[in-house]
Amino acid sequence: MNAETWFDQIPLAALYLLTVVIVLVSIAVGFYAGLHRRRHAQGEVEAPVGSVVGAVLGLLAFILAFTFGIAASRFDARKHLLLDEVNAIGTAVLRADLLPEPHRTEARRLLTDYVDIRARLTADGRNLPQAIADSEALHRALWAQATVLAKTNLDSDIGSLFVTSLNEVIDLHTSRVTVALQYRIPVRIWMGLCLVTVLSMTAVGYQFGLTGRRNPLIHAVLALAFSAVVLLIADLDRATAGGLQVSQEPMLKLQESLRRTPE
Repeated sequence: MNAETWFDQIPLAALYLLTVVIVLVSIAVGFYAGLHRRRHAQGEVEAPVGSVVGAVLGLLAFILAFTFGIAASRFDARKHLLLDEVNAIGTAVLRADLLPEPHRTEARRLLTDYVDIRARLTADGRNLPQAIADSEALHRALWAQATVLAKTNLDSDIGSLFVTSLNEVIDLHTSRVTVALQYRIPVRIWMGLCLVTVLSMTAVGYQFGLTGRRNPLIHAVLALAFSAVVLLIADLDRATAGGLQVSQEPMLKLQESLRRTPE
């Protein structure tokens, strides 16, 4: 199991709680370190520490914004790829209707089955490996139909248009799988974010310790708010789990349309 797969096994609720604990523990460690320093240095280093804390928090905000941008851009890419795939499949179906028999009936049946597989995937992401395998099997079956059609009539304009549409459907399938499963936030970025978080929150706690005043409410609010942002980023990054999923309504409407239209 690689690092990305291991990270995906962590439930989002557990990730949120883990982040809260990391922030609170870091603040507590920094607070006691600052309190110890205050007792021995009598607050004489408090002023420069504030500048350092501000700089570290600014760096943390930058990394958060950078990571959120990666997740948001991938989420937007998944939406556009879904719409492109639905349009490509719909075009392929329309062009399949112009094919001579028996290619017309068989191609339309295969494309309808293909849409059914994509629609079922939206209901249960756990079937993703099987859905990908079934989709690729239908690609081969559709391409076999296109090959037979091409050999039968090499000069057919309709056949050429159908082959072009089929190529686009296959290419978009590959793009969707790649963007959803492979183009993820690298684990090294998550590790860097965790390290900067620990250092930043430790610095915040250290500054509280230098003042000798502990504020549990502020600590809790900081931990909960920061963890909510991390949770949002992780949710955006997961294509097949979580609450922030690309709406599959366009694919479901295409499936409904194909069911209403007689073959």
